[in-house]
Amino acid sequence: MRAMLIANPKATSTSRRARDLLIRAFSGDVELTLAETRHRGHAMELARRGAVEGFDVVVALGGDGTVNEAVNGLLAKGPSDDLPALAVLPIGSANVFARSLGLPNDPIAATRTILEALRAGRHRTVGLGAACLPDGSRRYFTFNAGVGLDAEVVREVERRRGAGFKADPSLYVRTAARHFFSGTDRRRPALTLEVPGQPPKSGLFLVWISNSSPWTFMGPVAVNPSPRATFGRGLDAFAISSLDVAPVVSALTQMMVTPSRPVRGRQVVNVHDAPEITLRSERPVAFQLDGDYLGEQETVTFRSVPKAIRIVI
Repeated sequence: MRAMLIANPKATSTSRRARDLLIRAFSGDVELTLAETRHRGHAMELARRGAVEGFDVVVALGGDGTVNEAVNGLLAKGPSDDLPALAVLPIGSANVFARSLGLPNDPIAATRTILEALRAGRHRTVGLGAACLPDGSRRYFTFNAGVGLDAEVVREVERRRGAGFKADPSLYVRTAARHFFSGTDRRRPALTLEVPGQPPKSGLFLVWISNSSPWTFMGPVAVNPSPRATFGRGLDAFAISSLDVAPVVSALTQMMVTPSRPVRGRQVVNVHDAPEITLRSERPVAFQLDGDYLGEQETVTFRSVPKAIRIVI
């Protein structure tokens, strides 16, 4: 078996331990190639190379951004049974995809789980989402996408990380609160949500698209606007038509206090198990996939991609 391990050379001490454990554990019975990332997007290039060179497994050691890049590299030419399987070793601040798969949120414990699965030849095939843009490009996402307020928050968090702030749940909470009250447009909703066969829903401030549940984690707390979303079905969506404090607080409370039940409210829109969801905007709005800010768009079509990739677990 040939495996490529994609890792950040500037990793933390904990992730270096996970990387070294994996290398030592398989030194005798697996041909393991270490590929270190050098810049944003490099994990995508390395995973694409892993697919072209016929590796059996690509191991992504990193957070959700690294995993997303690895997925898009593997699927550069679309899903195929001949592609390497993907193994995920979580070392990020949230690790939503890994935790949604049931992996431990600890890189050492997750490494042991992955090692056992590799030796036993276990894998799980999961569906993904794909964001299709007007220029014809496509970007896959593993667990969520967002258009509007949450993507604006992701943009601000990335800017603060670039300024040296530590990326942890408290940074997201502080940034979201500050941006909600003083950064975003809470008066002019721009978004319209369209699902084939249903009337369009307009006047929306933000839309969250889910390929699994939960949407994210705030430390140990799951934030779950679309609890019926799973890797084996179509896409779910949560949207809201008011950014007044009361409906927003009510929605967030329901997501965290009753995470097994969809959010309810007069200003809430829920979509379940849709093969396709299109968002249109009256002006360019922020757009993110798997917590990675990807600029502004006026139209994005999200499509469900069943049985897209094999995951070692």
